[in-house]
Amino acid sequence: MEGILQSIANGLVLGWIYVLVALGLTIVFSIMRIVQFAHGEIYMLGAYCVYYVGVVLGLNVFESLIISAVALGLVGIALERFFFRRFRGQVESSIIVAIALILLLQTIAAVSFGTQNKWVPGTIAGVMVAGSIQLPWQRLLAMMVGIILTLLLFLFIRKTKVGQAMVAISQNLEGAALQGMNIDRISALSMSIGCAMAAVAGALMGSLFQVYPSMGSFAMAKGIAVIILGGLGSIAGAVIGGLIIGLIDGIVPFFADATSASIIGFVLIILILIIRPRGLLGQE
Repeated sequence: MEGILQSIANGLVLGWIYVLVALGLTIVFSIMRIVQFAHGEIYMLGAYCVYYVGVVLGLNVFESLIISAVALGLVGIALERFFFRRFRGQVESSIIVAIALILLLQTIAAVSFGTQNKWVPGTIAGVMVAGSIQLPWQRLLAMMVGIILTLLLFLFIRKTKVGQAMVAISQNLEGAALQGMNIDRISALSMSIGCAMAAVAGALMGSLFQVYPSMGSFAMAKGIAVIILGGLGSIAGAVIGGLIIGLIDGIVPFFADATSASIIGFVLIILILIIRPRGLLGQE
């Protein structure tokens, strides 16, 4: 029982990081109607940005996270303007562009940063002990950052005019345009927010494990699994799906191994899609 509780705690940490990745994908899909397959490479660049800002410039991880989120948010604006804007709503064309970006960004990372694994410096040493659960403070910090950013995104969407404009565009793009909403500006903002959240997720995962040029592939696989499970375009679905996949990845290895966890996760997705093709909370 103690081992299961420990596995649940580890799964929740992973789950909230998966949620950040999936939320970025969901926001971009809702506004632009594309699946940004290079999202994992933004996640990877965010981890490298925090590593170099923290190690080379000597800033603490909190400052590094902010710099990484802002920097990759600006990259997101550039990606939307120069690569994806003209393909908004064109799934096939946007996938081709995203694949090209994956190859380009992975090559740039390998040449610029090298292929050796790196570690993002930790911020908090020690372990939190709660009964039979022992959770490093670094992992607890990662989970808290995920929860806080998710809550801030919910508040932004529900309480601000820009957030409501994003909802309107996701529901009816033509109708929102007729109401005078600037579709291009909202699209750029959605890509920027998505990239910033991916950058933070990459930095948090890098502080727990390792940073390397191809780490985005794992993140993208998990992100796609989460948004399919939760439902394309659903923010609440992304949160629920991320926590489910995280708990599977945390609990199943206690009984078997990581490969079995991946298999069970994808089998669960297939079963849910058979019963509910649009996902748990996907829109009609």
